[in-house]
This record gives sequence, structure tokens and C-alpha cells, in this order.
Amino acid sequence: MKNHKRFWPLALTQTAVAAIALVAYGSAAAQAITLASTTSTEQSGLFTHLLPAFKQATGIDVKVVAVGTGQALDMARRGDADVLFVHDQVAEEKFVADGWGVKRYPVMYNDFILVGGKGDPAATKGNDIAAALKKVATVNAEFVSRGDKSGTHAAELRYWKIATDGVKGNGYKECGCGMGPALNIAASSGAYVLSDRGTWLNFKNRDNLAVLVEGDKRLFNQYGVMVVNPAKHPHVKQAEAQKFVDWVISPAGQNVIASYKINGEQLFFPNANQ
Repeated sequence: MKNHKRFWPLALTQTAVAAIALVAYGSAAAQAITLASTTSTEQSGLFTHLLPAFKQATGIDVKVVAVGTGQALDMARRGDADVLFVHDQVAEEKFVADGWGVKRYPVMYNDFILVGGKGDPAATKGNDIAAALKKVATVNAEFVSRGDKSGTHAAELRYWKIATDGVKGNGYKECGCGMGPALNIAASSGAYVLSDRGTWLNFKNRDNLAVLVEGDKRLFNQYGVMVVNPAKHPHVKQAEAQKFVDWVISPAGQNVIASYKINGEQLFFPNANQ
């Protein structure tokens, strides 16, 4: 009996410890969200700069799944993400209109650029993206398309439609890959490629590549942020996801975005309040 009395407090203590650990685990899980985003925000290095500041401000961890914008939207439709950070405004607005997102907020912008070999065999250099792509198609110059339904891919297809009614020439190839790999392919072959400026500035393997077309107002690249609608997926961590949205469009979050620079050059320009 004495042994039993000694054992009971020990068993009670172990049960209490297990219960406390379970509560702590549940709390930690509740304080982590899944962010589906485009590869450009990750490969530019923005999230490495942005997310530690968000964690410090809120205590919430963010797991980033970086895919093309189209894939990110599909993830959210399946309920595999809590919040989206993407850059295809037409698709984002449809996503909200169809009830998958709570509300879309503009958060920042930069621009697209046409990158290619310094020799520029199609003579594209200038500030007119449509004229440049028409030249690429005319001479059947090599062009690497992401071909992944990303925001960059969607923009590229719009520019081809304007330039040539969608005719791209025999040098056009789709890689089905992210922005970094597409730039690597272009670097190894001297091909043309449409890139967001942020990933380009963080890209190290430039080899013989150069920016050939920039400054066309049609190359404007807007990013938006949205919480996935819990009415569609009740397990969505709406409160924590909304905290991310509120922070990233607040003066604090916008200042962190503006402060991200490479070699003194700003990669993204906050515009949540414009």
C-alpha cells in the first residue's frame, strides 16, 4: 500500500506534464500559418527579410509554400493555405468574387523586365515590351517561358497577345518552372525571358544576361494579399492569417518591405494605402 501511495503522485505528475505539453503544442500549432505565395517573393529574398519582423511583432510563425500564383490560388481553393501573397490581380479578384477569399488588399509593386543575352540578337532593347516580343517572334529567337500559370506567366501571355496576337515563334520553349530556374536556363542558352525585377536583382548566375526592356507602363507588377475564406474551409486560421494581412499593410510592415534592398537598390515598393 505504501508503494501504491508513492506511485500515485508520480503518475499524476506525469499526466499533468503530458497535458501541459499537449496544450503547449496546440498553442504553438495555432500560432503558425501557411502562406501560399509566388516564387518571386521567395526567390527575391523578401520573405527572409520580412517574416522575422512579423514573427517578432506577433509571435506567429509563417510556413511559406512558394509556387506560381495559379498554383497558390489552387492550393487555397483546396484549403491547403491560410493566406495568399500573389501577383495576378485579375485572377485574385475572381478568386474573391467566387467566394474563396475574404478580401483582396494591394500590398506592394515592382515591375517586369525583359532579360536576354547581351548580344540581343532580336534587337529588342528599349522600353516597348510589345515591339520587343514581336521582334523575338519574327526572328524565331530563343525565349524561355515559365509556363507554370504563375503571375509572371500570365503577364507574359498578355504581352504576347498584344504583340503578336499570341504567335510566339519557333524559339519559344516552356520550362514549367519557377523564376530562378527560368533565369538559369536563359543564362546557359542566351535566351530571352520575362522576369520580375526582384528575382533578377537577387539572381547571381547572370553570366551574359542583361536587362533589355524596362520602363513600359504595361510592365507594372502589383502584389496582393488575401485571407482564405473560412466559410469554404472552416479549418483556416482566420484570426492569425488576418493578423498577417493587417501587419503587412500597416506602416510597420510597409516600412519593412521598403527597407529590403540589394546593393542599395529597392526591390519592392509598398502601396497598401494608395
